[in-house]
Amino acid sequence: MELQHLPYILDTFFAIFAMTLVIFMVPGFAMLEAGLVRTKNVSAVLMMNTMIYAVASFMFLLIGYTVAFGGWENGSMSVYAAFLFQMAFVGKVVNIMSGGVSERARVIPFALFTIIMASFLYPIAVNWTWGADMLKETVFDISMHDLAGSTVIHSVGGWALLAAILIMGPRKGKYTKDGKIRAIPASNIPLVTLGAFLLWIGWFGFNGGSVGSISSKESADAVALTILNTNTAGLAGAIVAGIIMYLKYKKLDITMILNGALGGLVAITAGADLYNIYEPIIIGAFGAVLVVFAVAFFDRLKLDDPVGALSVHLVNGIWGTVAVAVFASNGEDITLLNQLKGIVIIGVFAFASSYLVLFLLNKIIPLRVSAENEYDGLDISECGLESYPEMIKSKS
Repeated sequence: MELQHLPYILDTFFAIFAMTLVIFMVPGFAMLEAGLVRTKNVSAVLMMNTMIYAVASFMFLLIGYTVAFGGWENGSMSVYAAFLFQMAFVGKVVNIMSGGVSERARVIPFALFTIIMASFLYPIAVNWTWGADMLKETVFDISMHDLAGSTVIHSVGGWALLAAILIMGPRKGKYTKDGKIRAIPASNIPLVTLGAFLLWIGWFGFNGGSVGSISSKESADAVALTILNTNTAGLAGAIVAGIIMYLKYKKLDITMILNGALGGLVAITAGADLYNIYEPIIIGAFGAVLVVFAVAFFDRLKLDDPVGALSVHLVNGIWGTVAVAVFASNGEDITLLNQLKGIVIIGVFAFASSYLVLFLLNKIIPLRVSAENEYDGLDISECGLESYPEMIKSKS
């Protein structure tokens, strides 16, 4: 091995290793969502997550990567490793949606939406921020700092989910005729916990890998700090969510504690490379506060989100991007105006384009299953295979 090639080799290996960690988020989303829905819908949720990963990755290979970055050139590592790392991200945008529309969404129209999201909508958002920059030197030029996608991934997925929920409406029976909110219990808390921790582990590759290099002392320190800050925000989010739930209800709700951790992880994603080791405590803690109160807020608006994805990803994607301007201390040209400008431009584009595509798709192939199939469960109508056939199925 020639010594001058060592940084290239190290960074290539680092990108592939980080990509592998990010791919762990695929079963993470799948297990989290499968545990939070009723048993009659588990196979459909698993199928949705599988199709999202396969279709999104395939379309990003064929079209999306070039739209985002303008080509495959990369001098610091193998172009194939650079692609694989970016490919690992693309499905997460639609994974954020899949849980929020679960228990009433058909697989095929969302697979078709995934084609469009992975080929054009998400790559355009990447192009404007991390990629070829089609908006450069225009009034819409985006100069925000978003290390690993608090806005570019989490908020984009959250805005697309909001569009889908507005078009599809809530699950049958979620809200009573007199306006009350009916709780629909999770079916498998161990799966929820497993899924959340798989996501947590995946975040180390998500944020740490986004530093881009580990082949020098400085870059190795930056990667280690980024992963430390990522974990710290998740810890703070879990602890604060637990405290809030105990103070409010004298109960420790594991699902809310896990969502508090995920909210902290989303919030730290925009600037985990910029903070000292204490600032992520504040960022993650406030992220948990936002999750707890946003879940109730969206329910009052009758925006039915079975997994709390709007609260975790959309709300904390915005907060995390704003937090960079509040807490960043490395002297970069980061301003609140630039961060807000990026949030607004990406948000308007993501919501409007997703709403338009989903609206048109819904006219051609309805996004939602029939009332009868929703009552019986999507496992039979969408997959022909029940996850728990030996159990007496609840049709509530």
